[in-house]
Amino acid sequence: MAQQSGQEQPDQPKKDYFWFYIGGLIVVVIVGVLLLKGREMSSVPYEAYEETKKEVDQQAEQAR
Repeated sequence: MAQQSGQEQPDQPKKDYFWFYIGGLIVVVIVGVLLLKGREMSSVPYEAYEETKKEVDQQAEQAR
């Protein structure tokens, strides 16, 4: 018997993308954390750290 035009073949099983979504979410979170950490570290000027360290070393020398 020939198929009628209104009938379609059975649907293929739908792929489960749940773990792709979870993996993508994990990657986005890791990249976001790294970007924010880089921005936080750049907000502290390195010169200010060096100047403070130098002053602390001078005060330690004077205390001896």
